[in-house]
Amino acid sequence: MPAPIISIRGLHKWYSGVHALNGINLDIEAGQPIGLVGDNGAGKSTLIKVLSGVELPDSGEIRVEGQLVAIRSPRSAMQLGIETVYQYNSLVPNMSVARNLFIGREPLMASVGGVGVMNQRKMREDSTRAIADVDLHLRSPDTLVAELSGGQRQGVAIARAMYFKSKVLILDEPTNHLSVRETAKVLGFVKGLAAQKVTTILISHNLHHVFVSCERVVAMARGKIVLDKKVAETSIDEIVDVI
Repeated sequence: MPAPIISIRGLHKWYSGVHALNGINLDIEAGQPIGLVGDNGAGKSTLIKVLSGVELPDSGEIRVEGQLVAIRSPRSAMQLGIETVYQYNSLVPNMSVARNLFIGREPLMASVGGVGVMNQRKMREDSTRAIADVDLHLRSPDTLVAELSGGQRQGVAIARAMYFKSKVLILDEPTNHLSVRETAKVLGFVKGLAAQKVTTILISHNLHHVFVSCERVVAMARGKIVLDKKVAETSIDEIVDVI
């Protein structure tokens, strides 16, 4: 059997007197869409911050594809193929879709010491293909992000992660404040990721969204995992009872 894409053992995290993560053990299989749920303060946000390099654990270990790793920053997480799309994503409104897709990783025509002229043509052509790959249709890669709807912005953020070959995509409440139609579109993005062999962790307060887009649900409460089942083997009522 291949090693899990992510394997967590004995993960602990304290904030002063609060035990935010209390001995978390979790295996995440490659290509599996997982819903991570729990009430406020359950520990799910802390767990995601540790996986995305925003916070360091106090103890425990994380393995990626069987290799012990130290995720010390968001950049090191991205180098390992772990990308996070937050509910208030990091897109810059007054920049184009193409610029946002490559922000911080711009291709250069030529460079000296890492400084050079951006390859605008490559950015436009590649961003057009990237957004089409997630079934997002925009009139131009030069469109400003400020002109996009909330669902379209989430689509651009997902396209960015896909373009840079992320192995694990963490989506933090991606449907918050979206219309019914845009929510359906974003959930469609999530379901499409499994076909592209991208492991997805969907954090959501909406259990119905988890049940229609994920294969497995992991529920947390008081810093611990209190339920870990396939969606087909549990129910919303059972999850509500444990969290």
